[in-house]
Amino acid sequence: MVIDLIELERELAWFRAVLELRFRVYFSGPDTPLEGPLSLEELPPPDLGDSDTPWARLVREHADGVVERLGLVLALVRQLRPRLLDLFFSRNATFDRRYTEFGGVWSEEGFEPTGETLAFLLDGDGLAARVAVEQLLAADHPLHRHDVLRAVPHGDQTPIRAPLRLSAATLSRITTGRIPPPPLGAAFPAQRLSTGLKWSDLVLHPATLRQLEEIQTFLDHGDTLLREWGMAARLRPGYRALFHGPPGTGKTLSAALLGKRTGREVHRVDLSLLVSKYIGETEKNLARVFEQAERSSWILFFDEADALFGKRSETKDAHDRYANQEVAYLLQRIESFEGVVILASNLHRNLDEAFLRRFEAVVYFPPPRAEERLRLWREGFSPRADVKADLDRIAREHDLTGGAIINVIRKVSLAAIARGGHANRESEGDSGESPISQGDIEEAIRSERGKNG
Repeated sequence: MVIDLIELERELAWFRAVLELRFRVYFSGPDTPLEGPLSLEELPPPDLGDSDTPWARLVREHADGVVERLGLVLALVRQLRPRLLDLFFSRNATFDRRYTEFGGVWSEEGFEPTGETLAFLLDGDGLAARVAVEQLLAADHPLHRHDVLRAVPHGDQTPIRAPLRLSAATLSRITTGRIPPPPLGAAFPAQRLSTGLKWSDLVLHPATLRQLEEIQTFLDHGDTLLREWGMAARLRPGYRALFHGPPGTGKTLSAALLGKRTGREVHRVDLSLLVSKYIGETEKNLARVFEQAERSSWILFFDEADALFGKRSETKDAHDRYANQEVAYLLQRIESFEGVVILASNLHRNLDEAFLRRFEAVVYFPPPRAEERLRLWREGFSPRADVKADLDRIAREHDLTGGAIINVIRKVSLAAIARGGHANRESEGDSGESPISQGDIEEAIRSERGKNG
């Protein structure tokens, strides 16, 4: 997303004007003639028009009122231009102390605004402004629920007296246009999936490739279909795809390359971290992932989906009931998600039939045919590898998956480097390459098959 610095400067200028207004009005005597605006109604925030910057989108989503807008700007000022807050260091000459009504927390780093600071900016020491800020900082307010703005109390501080801060994700969204995901863990069970390969490196059955291109078409043109063509009322939001087939046939790589080809991040949801023993925590963890995915236009990838969405037996105890509730919640979020969700399964027959009907695409990843295996062998080796083997014969005789072929290539390549004494020979002018023979590859294939019994 494009960051408009001029737009942010206008917000900071509006804050400066609000600050000057409040000090001018609050500290003027009853007989002092005042010039300029006398209330916030006379000093509206900048018009964002049809701007599509991260700031404009954030304001439209969460700050449609002046309390929310000024709260966001106040926290933003602390991060971008803290010197604007120096005015709050004024001391009350009568009592020789800081003004209590300013709120805030003072430290060597400067003035950190609180909810009381926001209330003062809204209406001096007016009670209505304080009540409005209390509501803003409540745990059920959208700004708090979506982890945008919150009070961060120390000890027994009440929310209105706690420092007012933007979340790290919100600040990054405003200033860089990108929301960095939290670290992988139970609270955020998703991690970015990436690859150094290109779309042309995909070796798949032509029918599988065609179905992947249909998903790409939605990623490229789905928004036009739903909005410009007016189909949003007739079609469900988003796109759901099931990738199924044996391990090592390219399901994960295909998901990563779909994201790379369409300029979207792909995040793999770790189902082992997803389910919590605490009632309600699984739903919260999922909500964090889906909310960030919607804000950032991620593709979500659920691997080994049959572990969570497999056919279920009858409910026998409380554990079964909670598990079913978690699955039901995840299904609801998948169906309402406006982006692309990909679920991968090794055996799709393990999935419930009613669940399968929810997908716009069910893509089968078959084991590669002989011609596809040959391409995998030929393109898998490094250009520096000295392969003295009949790859055509190997491809015909050994029905390995792409993942297994890469494992064999890794094994024989490392063995060739070790035989050649690569590190020492390079310094003596020798390339250090040792040939990879037919026998080397055949032995590595037997070893690879042995892994699966």
